[in-house]
Amino acid sequence: MDQSEAPLLDAVADYHRQDRYGFSPPGHRQGRGADDRVLAVLGRDPFRADVLASGGLDDRRSRGGLLSHAEELMADAVGAEYAFFSTCGSSLSVKAAMMAVSAGGDGLLVTRDSHKSIVAGLVFGGLQPRWITPQWDADRHLSHPPSPQQVEEAWQHHPDADAALIVSPSPYGTCADLAGIADVCHRRGKPLIVDEAWGAHLPFHRELPTWAMDAGADVCVVNVHKMGMGFEQGSVFHVQGDLVDRQRLSACADLLMTTSPNVLVYSAIDGWRRQMVEHGEPLVGGALELATSVRGAVADLVDVDVMDDELLGEQASHDLDRMQVLLDVSATGTSGYQAVDWLREHRRVDVGMSDHRRILATLSTADDTATTGRLLEALQAWRRAADDFDSPPEIHLPDPEELQLETVMLPRDAFFGPTEMVPAAEACGRICAEQITPYPPGIPAAIPGERLNQTVIDYLRSGLAAGMNLPDPADPSLERLRVVA
Repeated sequence: MDQSEAPLLDAVADYHRQDRYGFSPPGHRQGRGADDRVLAVLGRDPFRADVLASGGLDDRRSRGGLLSHAEELMADAVGAEYAFFSTCGSSLSVKAAMMAVSAGGDGLLVTRDSHKSIVAGLVFGGLQPRWITPQWDADRHLSHPPSPQQVEEAWQHHPDADAALIVSPSPYGTCADLAGIADVCHRRGKPLIVDEAWGAHLPFHRELPTWAMDAGADVCVVNVHKMGMGFEQGSVFHVQGDLVDRQRLSACADLLMTTSPNVLVYSAIDGWRRQMVEHGEPLVGGALELATSVRGAVADLVDVDVMDDELLGEQASHDLDRMQVLLDVSATGTSGYQAVDWLREHRRVDVGMSDHRRILATLSTADDTATTGRLLEALQAWRRAADDFDSPPEIHLPDPEELQLETVMLPRDAFFGPTEMVPAAEACGRICAEQITPYPPGIPAAIPGERLNQTVIDYLRSGLAAGMNLPDPADPSLERLRVVA
């Protein structure tokens, strides 16, 4: 295909060239009705590009085929058979993929370190999770993606499950052996879904970890806004093989997706695909070189460990995206929460993730020596200041086995059934009816249908006191928990 084309972007330009005007949504009429105070902040251009997708950019029956042509170009660019765009993020895309592969079997094999959007898919779809326990580094309190052997063992326990769902890369940049896992699944004639939200850039450089389609996955979901140049909420499904019904996948996405997709989001995906086909190799190559220099500079900070080879190995992760610069700050005697808050307050620098002992700086093809120089200066200033920080509150860090809660009820039944709020002191032994998720990275510590134990309750409550962000429980203070009545 002619990868120099960008049909959605070209259609936006043509819309303005023809001086079209719609007496239809959106009501701001290309910004004519927007408040001047809004335009002073956002500018007029976003409103000019925010036009109706069908009956505006394309005709009322989408006979121009603009979106379908852009999706075909995306699939061609990355070697997938089909691609579908979503303007509701990978959170929607992964739910649709889960529902599409559900065929009334014995649930889904799912890694327990999955993002909260996957748990939401279990709730919406009424699906039974068959958990694959991640590989666990107890010393660093860090989970790794499962190995092919662990997935094989999960299939042996649940041979009638409909599919397997793996998260790779993880929010820390660690990657699973997807080729090995795909082989395990396909020997049983079962599809593999990969939540590759952090891996949109992977097809475009040979030194990056193997991306899911090349590894043999059947469905891969990526976020273009995380490691690409798209707007927030831009997501793509990639599909190949005959183990997933594409019409069913499209129908499941249609059930969940908005009927008013944002043309800006679609067009940015379209334009980023063209950019990466034409310039992806040098852009990503430059970003990788930049990441190497950043890693080397940060390694000179006293008591700061740039995590790299220790994340890889037979009992750890298979590969690592080194554009994710993960720093262990625990030897400084302070926490990742303190570090990220200080960087934001004193240097106006935000990083992507923090936990009790780490912070993560995500680099992209947009960065250069000026932006990374600002990051390094901020980290150097933080390190000097950290010597005077108060000691962080202690977090109860349990053994991995104690964090693995027992699933005793379908997540849907626990979430939608009768519930009650109980004091945290009385919640041990009760069935959780809500997600409780340290965010980022967004991996739930407790989900609907799991029986709470005192260890997890203590971990979450002590973590909250130490600076952990828990955005989803009904009682943000965790004084009370929502449980099945």
